[in-house]
Amino acid sequence: MSHYLTLSLMTERWPIAGTFAISRGAKTEAVVVVAELAEGSFKGRGECVPYARYGESVASVTAAIEAIRLRLAAGLTRQALQSAMPAGAARNAVDCALWDLEAKRSGKRAYELAGLPTPQPLTTAFTISIAAPAAMAKAAAAASGRALLKVKLGGNAEDGGDAARIAAVRAAAPKATLIVDANEGWTEDNLAGHLAACAQAGVVLVEQPLPEGQDQALATIERPIPVCADESVHDRSSLSGLKGKYDAVNIKLDKTGGLTEALAMAADAEQAGFAIMAGCMVATSLAMAPAVLLAQRARFVDLDGPLLLAKDRDGGLRYRDSLVFPPEATFWG
Repeated sequence: MSHYLTLSLMTERWPIAGTFAISRGAKTEAVVVVAELAEGSFKGRGECVPYARYGESVASVTAAIEAIRLRLAAGLTRQALQSAMPAGAARNAVDCALWDLEAKRSGKRAYELAGLPTPQPLTTAFTISIAAPAAMAKAAAAASGRALLKVKLGGNAEDGGDAARIAAVRAAAPKATLIVDANEGWTEDNLAGHLAACAQAGVVLVEQPLPEGQDQALATIERPIPVCADESVHDRSSLSGLKGKYDAVNIKLDKTGGLTEALAMAADAEQAGFAIMAGCMVATSLAMAPAVLLAQRARFVDLDGPLLLAKDRDGGLRYRDSLVFPPEATFWG
């Protein structure tokens, strides 16, 4: 990198189509921070989602990136970035911008720079937000042509609770493969019953049923369905604490702090015997594009962020039915 590298930061708000609801609450827009790194006529971009669950805000993420502005101008490399910033959304935006800039400068695709094969289209999940069973059934019926549905659970016991919710979704989408995300919304007391209800509905994976740090019951209970860590796993350093409790890990670039760590984490996770899920926050195609490279090695892919927005970024990823296609070179990487 030359000494003419300049950084620009933008905060953007992207309306969600309707409401995106999980066990912790609902939102109607995706707030993202975009880092753009320029060197001469070359520009690289990266997008992140500051996530309150992990103590992040637009202000904290922006401040963390601003803190390394001079080091970026002086030629901070992507490799050096890994120790210059902690894992999290801020590093993700910068890391992905550096990948994109390196690809633009070299005339090579990011997957070539990473030593990966040409990426292929992938089947991605489509999220059904948590609601009353009838409302979730209606949403599932509207999406029943999709091959893979991700069902948000972890709600109150009204209307029959989560058992009624997953049964309603299954009845409305009998042919879809179902995965469930409880977003830390279950307890030790209802864990076995909820897992049984999911097994009855033919669910193939359950994400983060118990709160982070309160998930020891997963080590002793019979797991009729593979259980995937999400809030309990961030980067490679958190893998060792998952053995015996989880069967899979949800790798998200906003948690790992970018594609660089995500690719290294996937390799370590596979070696440790975990299945890989490639996930995302609700964001535009600019956040999904680098994750498509990670997702090539994933058993489950959940990169539907742009599908949940009222409008995506111009030139973004192409989605067809249940498939998500790799980004064009002009868009990212």
